[in-house]
Amino acid sequence: MLPMLLKRLALSLVTLWILSVIIFAGGQLLPGDTGRAIMGPFADERAVAALNHELGVDRPILVQYWDWISHFVAGDMGRSYAYRAPVQPFVATALGNSLKLAAVAFVLVVPLSLLGGVWAALHAGRLTDRLITLVGLSASTIPEFVSGIILILIFGVWLRWLPISATAPPGSGPLVQIYHLLLPAIPLILVLFGYIARMARAGTIEALDADYTRTAVLKGLPQRDVLFRHVLRNSLLPTITVIGTQTGYLIGGLVVVEVLFRYQGIGTLIYTAARGKDFPLLESSILTIGVVYTIATLLADLLHLSLNPRIRAGATE
Repeated sequence: MLPMLLKRLALSLVTLWILSVIIFAGGQLLPGDTGRAIMGPFADERAVAALNHELGVDRPILVQYWDWISHFVAGDMGRSYAYRAPVQPFVATALGNSLKLAAVAFVLVVPLSLLGGVWAALHAGRLTDRLITLVGLSASTIPEFVSGIILILIFGVWLRWLPISATAPPGSGPLVQIYHLLLPAIPLILVLFGYIARMARAGTIEALDADYTRTAVLKGLPQRDVLFRHVLRNSLLPTITVIGTQTGYLIGGLVVVEVLFRYQGIGTLIYTAARGKDFPLLESSILTIGVVYTIATLLADLLHLSLNPRIRAGATE
């Protein structure tokens, strides 16, 4: 297992380096001038040029990239152009808020998706299977801003069951915070449900047709034991990797949801930094998401390896 994990870790580091290059290049391609974005359209040209020189954005591109990435690796995310303060506290606070929203969506979508996929597989070809598949496919194709607006109108405006704003009042307890995060979590659940449920359904159907399942049935084991000890144990292994990759989406795909629900998470921070051409804040926020995604994927791979004896046996041969 160790050589395989080291190989995947090395591949992840290379991927993060490539991501950092893409992020930096994308930030440089944003239209507009940094000094002008900070000082406003009516600022004097000499003052704008002086500010650009002070911020260092007039230096060569390679020098700027090396300065940023070397400091980031050392734990220094730089200073925000707009706020004139270290970037790290902004990113840490925003990431913590996004993790709360992602956790609420994750805790709800994973059991619902697994239950829906397994239930559909156990009733393959029947009306229940078709309904779950149709609902999952339909929900996953609806953009978050469309489903978010519909949910706000229904549950926030008309029925008034859930608050429109995802930000709880200062000093609120965990239950109040979760209550405020329920409505923005639903668009994320709708997008992820269909994908995870389809993977769980496919894995369960494959496990139901496997030789070890037929052997367990022929031995006379109760259906409940066959399902939990043989079918689910093997069918949900591929789904673990999928859930790990979707965890990265929950962190990185929050821009629309957070802006729509006025939530101060990493998505809103990226949107604000992009509008203001605040490169240190923008690039560090996106690369932080890449790091979180990489960690989630590695943990999913580690869990998959530890639960699958066939992969462990192949790795030791």
